Amino acid sequence: MHDLLQSSAWPALKARRDALLGTDLRTLFRTDPERARRMQASACGITLDYSKNLLCAESLALLLRLAAEADLPARTAALFAGAHLNATEDRAVLHMALRAPPGREWMVDGVDIAAEVHAVRRRMRAFAERLRDGTWLGHGGNPITDVVNIGIGGSDLGPAMVCEALRDQAHPRLRMHFVSNVDGVQIGDVLRGCRPETTLFIVASKTFTTQETLANARAARAWLIHHAGSAEAVARHFVAVSTSAAAVAAFGIDPANMFGFWDWVGGRFSLWSAIGLPIMVAIGPERFDALLAGAHAMDEHFRSAPLAANLPVLMALCGIWNVNFLELPSQLIAPYHQRLHRLPAYLQQLDMESNGKSVRLDGSAVPCPTSPILWGEQGINGQHAYFQLLHQGTQKVAVDFIGVLEPGRADEGLHRIAFANLVAQAEALMRGRTAAEAEGEMRAAGLPEERIRELLPHRVFGGNRPSNVLLLERLDPRTLGALIAAYEHRTFVQGAIWGVNSFDQWGVELGKQLAARVLDELDPATPAVASEAHDGSTRGLIERYRAQLAC
Repeated sequence: MHDLLQSSAWPALKARRDALLGTDLRTLFRTDPERARRMQASACGITLDYSKNLLCAESLALLLRLAAEADLPARTAALFAGAHLNATEDRAVLHMALRAPPGREWMVDGVDIAAEVHAVRRRMRAFAERLRDGTWLGHGGNPITDVVNIGIGGSDLGPAMVCEALRDQAHPRLRMHFVSNVDGVQIGDVLRGCRPETTLFIVASKTFTTQETLANARAARAWLIHHAGSAEAVARHFVAVSTSAAAVAAFGIDPANMFGFWDWVGGRFSLWSAIGLPIMVAIGPERFDALLAGAHAMDEHFRSAPLAANLPVLMALCGIWNVNFLELPSQLIAPYHQRLHRLPAYLQQLDMESNGKSVRLDGSAVPCPTSPILWGEQGINGQHAYFQLLHQGTQKVAVDFIGVLEPGRADEGLHRIAFANLVAQAEALMRGRTAAEAEGEMRAAGLPEERIRELLPHRVFGGNRPSNVLLLERLDPRTLGALIAAYEHRTFVQGAIWGVNSFDQWGVELGKQLAARVLDELDPATPAVASEAHDGSTRGLIERYRAQLAC
C-alpha cells in the first residue's frame, strides 16, 4: 500500500498551499484570463467548472501526480475487473455491472454477471408494466394506486431521491411513498393516506432481517390483514427485494414476487439493482433504462478519460485539496432545482459511510483527515438560512453548486431567477467585498460618514471561499444517472488516495448490537437493568422510559 504522506506530491502540495495562501481568487482570475476555460471538464451532459477553487496549474498538476502515486489507474482497472476491493468482507464491488447495456458481457470468476443482472431486470420490467397498466390487481380486484417502499439506508435514500428528482415523469395514477423511520410516525402518516385494497408494499432488505425494515413491514402487514380480514391478501399486496427466499416466504410473500441481487452490490450503490424497483414502477422501464445508460456513459468516461480531463477525478482532487491542504472540514451540496432537494441526503450516505474511516486497508491509522461532513439542501432555501455562515462565518466551507440549464416544465422566468442566484452566490463566495467597495456602495446610497464607519466591519466579505459548479444540460433520467455515477466515482477516487476501504461500514454495527440489547431492557415487564450493565447515563435513560410506560 502506498504511503500517502511519503509520496513526493504530498510535501510539494503543502508548499504550494502555503504559497497560494498569500493570494486570492480574484487575483488568479485577473492574472489568468483563460482560467475559467482551462479549469472545466465535460462529460455525459454535465459540465464541471472548478475554477473557483484556490488552485493553480502547479497545484493541480501535483494533485494529478498524487493520484498517480496512489496507483489510481490500477485501482480503477481492478474495480472494473471485479477484484475484491472490499477486503474486510472479501467482496467485489461491481455496481457498474448493474448498468451494463444489453448484450454486454461482464465476466467475473468465469461467470457473466451481466446476464444475471438482465434476467432480474426482465422480471422487474414485467412486474412494473403490470402495475403501470393496471393489470396487477389487489385482493379486491382493484388496480394499485399507492406503492410504499419500506427500506432503510441505501434501500430508501437512492430510490426516494431518484423518484423525487424525476417526479414530473412519473405515472399519473401511481403515488410513491417511502418509509424508513421506525418510530411509527412515518408509516402511520403514510398508511392514513392509503386504501388497503389499492396499496402495494415493496419490502427491501437484502437478508430480510434488517430490524427497522422488518418492524415497519410487520406493521404494514398487520394493517393490511386488519382491513382485508385475511392473511391471504398479503400475496397480492407485498413484494420483496431480497436474497433470502425462505425469510420472504415465511413473511407471507410469494417468492415468485421476490427480486434478488448480489453480495457485490453495496447498499449505497444499489439503486441500479432490484432496489431500484420503485424507480422503475414510477417512471417506467424505458426511463429506468435511460437512467442506467447515463450512469454507464459516466462509467466509460471515468475509466477511459485521461486523469486531467476526467470529471469524477477532478471532483475528487478538488475535494482532497480542500480537505487535506486547505483543512476545510465540511462540504455543502447546494442544488438549485427543487426536484434535487433529496440529493444532499443521498450523497451524505454515499460519501460519509464510504470514506468516514480512520483505518486504512492495511489496518494502520489514516494519517490525515478523510471524508468531510456533507450537508445541505435546495440552494435557494439555503441562501435564507445558512449562507450567512458561508460568506462571513469563521469556518470556511467548500460548496458544490448544482444547476440545470433547461427549465423543462418549469416557468422559464422563475427558472432564470434560480439560476441567477446560483451564479451570483458562487461569484460572491469567490469575490467577497472589500472595505473600499463597501464604502463606495454606502456613499452611493447616501449614508452619512459616521454611519458608514459603524457599518463597514459588517459589510465586508472576505471572499476567497471555494466552490465547484456542476451544470446539467437538463434534468432527465440519463443526465441524472450520469450525475449520480460521477459522485460514486468521486467517492472511490478519494478513498483510493486515502487508502481506505470505501465499501464497508463496520462503524454502524456497534450501535445496532447495543440497540438490540436495550430494546429488551426497555420493557417494564422484564427485570430492572443491572447496575453494572451500563454506564449511569445509559441506565438512567432506560429507567426513565420504563417508568413512563409503567405510569
